[in-house]
Amino acid sequence: MDTENLKTFLVLAELKNFTQTADQCFVAQSTVTNRIMELEKEIGKVLFVRKKRGVELTEEGKYFLSYARRIVELENSAVSGLQHFPDYSCSLRIGSVNTVYDCHMLPVLSEYLKSHSQIAVKVIVDHSNVLYRMLQDGTLDVIFTFLGSKKKGCVSRLFKTDELVLVTGAANREFEKGIRREELCGIYYLYCDFVIQEGAVSIREIFPKNYPFPFEIDKSTKLLPYLLDGIGYTFLPRSFVKEYLDGGKLLEIPLLDFEAPEIKSYVMALEKRAKEKHVADFLDMV
Repeated sequence: MDTENLKTFLVLAELKNFTQTADQCFVAQSTVTNRIMELEKEIGKVLFVRKKRGVELTEEGKYFLSYARRIVELENSAVSGLQHFPDYSCSLRIGSVNTVYDCHMLPVLSEYLKSHSQIAVKVIVDHSNVLYRMLQDGTLDVIFTFLGSKKKGCVSRLFKTDELVLVTGAANREFEKGIRREELCGIYYLYCDFVIQEGAVSIREIFPKNYPFPFEIDKSTKLLPYLLDGIGYTFLPRSFVKEYLDGGKLLEIPLLDFEAPEIKSYVMALEKRAKEKHVADFLDMV
């Protein structure tokens, strides 16, 4: 399977436009068309359906998308490993969800980089389910996610436990003395759908079923600029907002008749990889 065809497929799946895909891939639009046709012929399935303003993935295309990403990532990892071979003794590939990376990873990575300069380190930030698949594929050595695993052959342990706090801009004083659960629906809530505990527990469960949030974003740490600009409320890990609370830039809203769930993160590696010295050294620092 031609990986150039796969890479073109991934770009088109994201942009949903042949012209924009051709521009980003630095090829003619006809080349994009031919690559997709070759891929569809090889697979035996139609991957895209044309719409008025571009294309969309078919159900078969959506199913194939994650596999295409993994194939391309495997190739990239292999090439990267060979390129590092003459200069570094080995490489360590780490994956982390966005919130854990921003809240906790800097001290761990800094310590490892200073003491293991002979190791090439690559870090990928993505969602838990994506990182877990990459760990299983062998394209990542260690991952930090909100979901632990008891699967045989996998080493998993608790990494951090953090408190979730409801915060808003310092000037928003309406609920400075506290808020009741029933009042949450009356605030301008900035929502990010991330799993915070095993069992798929998320912030959404604090709100009524199918509640329509006025603002949503896929990375919780991207909410901070809106809060600092005085817009809305949201739950964030205390470790992430502590300096802003201490500095008076954000205000913590007390919860009067309910509690926010703890946010738990886990570090995970395949058992066979965890025994390799450079991986074991990193896990010992965590």
